[in-house]
Amino acid sequence: MSNTAKSYILGLQHLFAMFGATVLVPALTGLNPAVALFTAGCGTLIFHYVTGKKVPVFLGSSFAFIPVLQTVIVDKDPAYIPIAQGGIIAAGVVYIILSILVSLVGADKIKSFLPPIVTGPIIIIIGLTLSPVAVGMASANWLVAVFVLLVVIMVTIFDRGFFKLVPILIGIAAGYLFSFILDVAGFTEKPLVNTQAILEADLLNFGAIINGDFFTLPVFDLNTILLIAPIALVTFMEHIGDITTNGAVVGKDFFKEPGMHKTLLGDGLATLFAGLLGGPANTTYSENTGVLAVTKVYDPKILRIAALYAIALSMIGKLGAILQTIPVPVMGGVSLILFGMIATIGMRTIFEAKLDFTHSRNLIIVSLILVTGIGVHVTGGIAITQNFSLSGLFLATLIGVIANKVLPENV
Repeated sequence: MSNTAKSYILGLQHLFAMFGATVLVPALTGLNPAVALFTAGCGTLIFHYVTGKKVPVFLGSSFAFIPVLQTVIVDKDPAYIPIAQGGIIAAGVVYIILSILVSLVGADKIKSFLPPIVTGPIIIIIGLTLSPVAVGMASANWLVAVFVLLVVIMVTIFDRGFFKLVPILIGIAAGYLFSFILDVAGFTEKPLVNTQAILEADLLNFGAIINGDFFTLPVFDLNTILLIAPIALVTFMEHIGDITTNGAVVGKDFFKEPGMHKTLLGDGLATLFAGLLGGPANTTYSENTGVLAVTKVYDPKILRIAALYAIALSMIGKLGAILQTIPVPVMGGVSLILFGMIATIGMRTIFEAKLDFTHSRNLIIVSLILVTGIGVHVTGGIAITQNFSLSGLFLATLIGVIANKVLPENV
């Protein structure tokens, strides 16, 4: 097999690695999965161009934005998508501003504001505030949700081959098929799979693109911008972790070359581009870093091939219809474990930093972040005006940063 053929096969493998998570975010929030694939592919190409084609990463839908997008896009109503786009564009601008700050003051200075004692609890909050959403979706049909959950667990634990890299995708596919079988067998009062929507969908999306029905124009609403944009402060640390891990796998320090300011700029421009077209905010994907670790093939060109695959796949209308008709309990079953994993990553961040909780300082910072983030989220935010409120995640991040800088060390 030629090297070119191998590159295209490896690119396909990276496509599968990112696919499940990238389409899951729009499926949970009401955005168009096909647009998400398109903007993820284009965003990856933008990132590679900005970073001089040196960093082997793929950019996909960011999970950190799920809670606020679900708040803005009420009941997944497409009418609210343009408003969400304005917030996503603003988040991209925040990324770009951060990249400028890093360029001016240096990466080490910026990272000092968001050490593990702050970012660990914040990531935990993201996972825990999503847990009611997962349970709510799963409760639509617990049989399907538990079936999907078991499939994901079995593939993750017992498979030793390629499928181990895509347990979420396999779980969704198995759950979709299981739901269809239940419908055909008459075990559901109301069909779980809307087959009519699939039949009515165009084979290709070119007509929708030409008619202006594929992409949507953003609407800028201050309340929404202030709700969504601060999430970029959280994903900033996610970005640092992902690029650090990617560099460790490849054996290079990408914060030195091409530089943190360029990797942040790549993320920011990709997210801004996604917001302009109606896709979710983008972030670097650790799933694809996992593929790098397994294959030991670090050529960034392969990630760009995967990006082209994603763009091509987004043009298939029937596929978009299938993705949008994934039953709610199927996504619930996946989310039960996925959202828990987000919280677990936060716990791992704290553990790997070897933080000493015999120090009152550490206990106070983590306590303030957790109580503020979860408590304010449960109560619906803190209202500043009739149309504007501060989210728990934003307040938790702000309080954590301030507390970490104000409280004395070793107390």
